[in-house]
Amino acid sequence: MQTLLNYEVKDIFLAEQGKKNIEWAQKDMPVLNSIKERFKKEKPFKDLRLTASVHVTKETAALCIALKEGGADTVLAASNPLSTQDDVAAALVKYYGIPVFAIAGEDSETYHRHIKMALDHKPNLIIDDGCDLVATVHSQRRELLNNIIGSCEETTTGIIRLQAMEKEGKLEFPALGVNNSLTKHLFDNRYGTGQSALDGIIRATNILLAGKTFVVCGYGWCSRGAAAKARGMGANVIVTEVDPLKALEAVMDGFRVMPIAEASLIGDIFLSITGDINVISTENMLTMKSGAFVANAGHFDVEIDVNGLKKHMIDCKNIRPNLDEWILDNGKSIYVLAQGRLVNLVCAEGHPASVMDMSFANQALGMEFIIKNKGKLENKLYTLPHSVDVEIASLKLKSMGIKIDTLTPEQELYLNTWSKGT
Repeated sequence: MQTLLNYEVKDIFLAEQGKKNIEWAQKDMPVLNSIKERFKKEKPFKDLRLTASVHVTKETAALCIALKEGGADTVLAASNPLSTQDDVAAALVKYYGIPVFAIAGEDSETYHRHIKMALDHKPNLIIDDGCDLVATVHSQRRELLNNIIGSCEETTTGIIRLQAMEKEGKLEFPALGVNNSLTKHLFDNRYGTGQSALDGIIRATNILLAGKTFVVCGYGWCSRGAAAKARGMGANVIVTEVDPLKALEAVMDGFRVMPIAEASLIGDIFLSITGDINVISTENMLTMKSGAFVANAGHFDVEIDVNGLKKHMIDCKNIRPNLDEWILDNGKSIYVLAQGRLVNLVCAEGHPASVMDMSFANQALGMEFIIKNKGKLENKLYTLPHSVDVEIASLKLKSMGIKIDTLTPEQELYLNTWSKGT
């Protein structure tokens, strides 16, 4: 492990490969690249300190580089102990001068120490993925509150935490829920998670999905994507839900819907993507077929009750990287992927750069929105204006060489009047 005062990464000599991977990602991120070029000229974050806690991937690196080009004094920590790409972390330090505190496979103590080290930067701006930075500031580092102008949150789980803080009157600076932007959750969550979650499962197990019974817990945007991709690969997909509207939508989309207690009896592969705790309980796992696979693509490792299952574990065998066979006291075996952590980032590489292009464009423009509106925003959770969504979608289409129609003056008038009918 390479340790210095201003960064902590696994091995600085991995930097050359990390730089190649960052440059590979940037080639498929034209929207963020165009924002970066504007930031270079305008320097919207000049003299401001920014701390980010996001999965340390090549795509995140592209975001951090864009923010630094915009003048931000940027520091990065991981948002998950197992998702760090060590070569990327090294490259950010060596080639781009961005301090990183992240090591793949770090234990929980090290993870939280890295969060605190990143906050020692005394940020004016925060980018969060899961709300750990914001929660730590509010609970343990309150002396930093006066420095902070606002934050941006990347994922559903973090937004749930921010909503709870706002509801309790505990949120002490403005926050932007980037996940609520259409060009984030409609694309990143559905197409990104849909592909990368299955990619992680297949890389970890090398099993054939066709013909298997694939249980998706939840039917939010991430789960919709995973269910669609699994069906596209020939799996028989079951959806479990607690929301009647989402359950009805899943039925209308052609999926079987049932309680998890029933699905546990017949599923071959289980994937939880809800943002809630103990979605797949110990009792559910004890009733599963011997040889069932259990995975999580929610942000935190709480959706599968692995701690409860440990009470029934006789032995645990590592079969392949990120695949453990848990031998239980009921005579069955359950295969747990990625220790119950994010399967798409632990077992695979996360979302493709082309979809993170839009997500991180939202993060970059979200930071700019907070700066431009400094002093005007309440201590609430906000969503970026619809015009920003339209701008990002337009830039993405342009980069893909796709043209669309525009309304004629007559059509615009018709859509803005009430007097014309049949």
